Amino acid sequence: MGAVITAIGGFVPSSILTNKKISETVDTSEEWIIKRTGIRERRIADDDTATSDLAAAAIENLIENYNVDRSEIEALLVATATPDHILAPTASIVCDKSGLTNAFGIDMNAACSGFLYALEMGANMIESGRYKKLIIVGADKMSSIVDYEDRNTCILFGDGAGAVLLEKTESDAGLMKTILKTDGSGVSSLAVPAGGSRNPTSMQSLLHRTHYLKQDGAFVFKRAVAAMSQVSQDALAKNELEADQIDWVVPHQANLRIITAVGESLGIDFEKVKVNIDRYGNTTSATVPLCLWDFAADFKEGQNVLITTFGAGFSWGATCLKWGVMREKKIVRSVKADNVEENILVEH
Repeated sequence: MGAVITAIGGFVPSSILTNKKISETVDTSEEWIIKRTGIRERRIADDDTATSDLAAAAIENLIENYNVDRSEIEALLVATATPDHILAPTASIVCDKSGLTNAFGIDMNAACSGFLYALEMGANMIESGRYKKLIIVGADKMSSIVDYEDRNTCILFGDGAGAVLLEKTESDAGLMKTILKTDGSGVSSLAVPAGGSRNPTSMQSLLHRTHYLKQDGAFVFKRAVAAMSQVSQDALAKNELEADQIDWVVPHQANLRIITAVGESLGIDFEKVKVNIDRYGNTTSATVPLCLWDFAADFKEGQNVLITTFGAGFSWGATCLKWGVMREKKIVRSVKADNVEENILVEH
């Protein structure tokens, strides 16, 4: 028994933060940001929107587009580095907002690798035979922990969420063997220093702005390229695949230069590498599922997809999956009544 993705949903806020706007508040330029990161704009949630709202919107998009029965969902795994609260779990809030009354929910935090970690855990749950249908969400409101006075980090991050429905299958489609890695010695290079039990929020942390994300960009860049390249090669070998057998690469969207370097190290044509960092920036746990959502129409049954990630922790990993049969999607049909055009969802 295997686990296969059968439906995908996504959501990004409507508000767009452009490079031009950022360059008006910190010492940078549109051209410099594009050259160094590949980012042109990012989506930013408003003050009244929390990570649970982003996740719930992505789930709603999935359920509505693919006509999924909420009562059949047995578990919800929410990958996030920006929970609504330290307590209660964001997954509990999302279960309530999404009407997943028969599902238990759990948060998972592996930063930018969170979705991949959760996908592996969900696949294992299905392969055990105890579960049939799970939803895996990657969601982050990075704007809530980014210091918009720090030009080294504020140019990189955006908000968003992506969700997939994971179901059991007896075909050869679905998630293959996965490799996950952790190196805690890199924690100080990419972290939010204050706000947890080690250094609770205080007047001092507010004064020194240590409740915002801090990053040693050059060091993280080098580690990300090396780690994603090696683990991707290892995942291919573990699944007995050659690079030319990979139809698509879905990498974590941290920096276009990292993505390009990883693709080159694998000898994979860049046309096969999915990129949307230019429009969304780094949405942390949401980058991979947002890529799957953005480019869902490109993935065909039987194709091999390589997913690779790197994030704070350090956490990184890679997996291969054989694309399966997606649930039939609803289609929109335009109808006219009393000279008013209206879009009606109908089952396909």
